[in-house]
Amino acid sequence: MKTKTFSMSYKRKRLHKTDYKKRIKLISSSIPRIIVRKSLKNITLQLAVYDQKGDRIIVGSRSSELKKFGWELPCGNICAAYLTGLLFGSKIKDNKFEYLIADFGFFPSIRGSRMYAALKGVLDSGLKVKCDVSVLPAEDRVLGKHIADYANKLKKENLERFNRQFSDYLKKNIEPGLITDYVKKARENILRENKNG
Repeated sequence: MKTKTFSMSYKRKRLHKTDYKKRIKLISSSIPRIIVRKSLKNITLQLAVYDQKGDRIIVGSRSSELKKFGWELPCGNICAAYLTGLLFGSKIKDNKFEYLIADFGFFPSIRGSRMYAALKGVLDSGLKVKCDVSVLPAEDRVLGKHIADYANKLKKENLERFNRQFSDYLKKNIEPGLITDYVKKARENILRENKNG
């Protein structure tokens, strides 16, 4: 009677944490990687260099750090992703890297998404990342103009729904229609910190 052999796949592959085919391609390029990860409430960026003992993380940023720069809005949206990328880039003072590549892991590559908003922030900080600029979100989008337009429209058409949908903003005395001003202010604070630091 024949017995079936079963080979167990790697644990990180089973847990949907590592795409080994993709990882080998990224590592074999010998270019340092910007690891971008997202959750519902946060964006994380890390600069990783391959080492035989494991990836060596040189610098990292989380969107929760934006509070130091006056950001009181949610940390999981496209505006926060852009600002986190800008903060990440400003932390790399002596830019000895000619190019960096993005590592999104298992997250799909979607044009104009939070992942690419974070990359746009990295590019705006002065770092060079190998990517097609056509996939990056427009300037209006990273500044939150789409949120402001929607909030202003909803406020006129359905005040009850506006109060319910933007309740987190209103609790903090933040006017959703002025979100672009909050993004610009946080961006100025990050860039000022970069100059002073």
